[in-house]
Order: sequence, then structure tokens, then C-alpha cells
Amino acid sequence: MLIVIEGPNGVGKTTIAGLLAQRLRHRAGQPVHLTTEPTRTRLGELLREAEAVIHGRALALAIAADRTMHVEDEIIPALDAGGIVVTDRYVQSSLVLQRVDAVDLREIWSYNRYVLQPAISLYLVDDPQVIVGRLAARRRLTRLEATGTPQRELQLYQQAFDFLDRQSWHQAMIDCRGRTPEQVVSAILDTLAPLLARTPAA
Repeated sequence: MLIVIEGPNGVGKTTIAGLLAQRLRHRAGQPVHLTTEPTRTRLGELLREAEAVIHGRALALAIAADRTMHVEDEIIPALDAGGIVVTDRYVQSSLVLQRVDAVDLREIWSYNRYVLQPAISLYLVDDPQVIVGRLAARRRLTRLEATGTPQRELQLYQQAFDFLDRQSWHQAMIDCRGRTPEQVVSAILDTLAPLLARTPAA
């Protein structure tokens, strides 16, 4: 089962994905693989470094290539081994951040439409001002973090949600407002309960 954690920069995706993987591992005999995008491969690390200078279509294509490798070389093998995969970012990030970078949504989708569909995509939402405060505390912002705003990203994530809903993707919004990370993960596990009940332990 592939579980995607999504949401705007600064909403806490990495923290929540890590905590969720820990909680899921407590299910007896259930292996859990935690991963991220861009990947930690040479291509993914190059994209992290080059995001400041690669723009628009070129960046969208490069990220789609990294995602294709991610699915084929890491996600599918982990799923085939009987595990649950939790990824911090997936297609939705492209449908948002590449739009911030002035690429059309349907063009972005054309680069990503054939990737593996997740069992569920979970969108984290929070108060934009809370997210602004978190971003302000960072030592450095990426180009796209500095270009967009939490309000704009939340809006684009809602549009991505609506678009993927029309493609029959299984999705859910998770409200993080006023909740600790542990409480957010508990809410996620409640959402996942029907799926987990159908997933036999390894």
C-alpha cells in the first residue's frame, strides 16, 4: 500500500510522514518503507541543488523523471516485498509547485499521469499564518518556497485535489489546525483504518 503525504511547504509533511511510519511499524510483522521526493538518488539530489536555476518545463520534466525512477526502483520493490510505503511528496507536489513555476496543470499531468496510483493521498492543511511563521524560522528558503505563499499553495492543493478526484484517486484532507503532530498522525490512522484492515500483516 502506497500512502502519500502532501501539503504546502512548511505544513509539516516530513515530520508527519516520519511519525506515521513509526506508528505503522508497530503493527506486528508489517514492514514500512519511508521515502521522499525529490529522491535521495544522484538525480534527486541534483534537482535539490539545481532548483534555484532550473525553471518551468525543464524542472517539471526532470522531477517527473526522478519520480518515474522512484516508483520503478524504490516504491514498487518495497510494495512487492509486502510492505507499506509512506512517501513525503508525490504527484500532487508537481501539480502545485510546477504551477507556481508557471507550467499549466494539464501539461504537468501529461508528464505524470502514468505513475503508480497511491492507495490514498493525504493532504495536510493548516492556518496559513502558522505556516508563514514556520517558513520564517528557516535559515534559507528554496526558490519555489520564496516564490509561492502558503495561501496560494493551499489554493493550488485544493485544485489538485479536485483534479485528481476527477481521475478517481483516493484522497483525504487532514486538518492540522490546533493539533500536535501526534494528534495529526492519530487522525491519519483513523482515516487509514479501513485500508489497513484489508492489508494483511507480512
